[in-house]
Amino acid sequence: MPIPDFIVDLRRQIGTAELWLPGVTAVVRRGDQVLLVQRADTGEWAPVTGIVDPGEDPGVAARREVLEETGVRASVDRLAWVQALPPTTHVNGDRACYLDHTFACSYLDGRAHAADDESHDVRWWALSALPAMQQSFLDRIACVLADDPVTRFAS
Repeated sequence: MPIPDFIVDLRRQIGTAELWLPGVTAVVRRGDQVLLVQRADTGEWAPVTGIVDPGEDPGVAARREVLEETGVRASVDRLAWVQALPPTTHVNGDRACYLDHTFACSYLDGRAHAADDESHDVRWWALSALPAMQQSFLDRIACVLADDPVTRFAS
């Protein structure tokens, strides 16, 4: 999986030590469907996720990640949820904690496909027939589907 250059530079200095990073989850809807990627690192299905680059706004990062990973252009409609995710260890041994910004997004145009090497497959899934995935991703999708105009925060 491509790792942003700024993280590669940090990893040269700190190895696999835990990093605190801003992240995004883009839940892209098209009618009664949601866009999911089959991750190349784990083989699991998930919404589009990514890391916010230094100086980049999270909403811009969400839109960029969707285009880079799926070839789809999407609008970022609202911030649905901000949460600190549990510590994670990636398959390469790197450890991180993410402050995730989950965005409700809408399909604009483009043919969904695996547009980079971060995904094995990209598909539109009916909301009534989602594939097996981690509960945390299902929770983020459910938060977006709730259409609550108020951003959810842990309190």
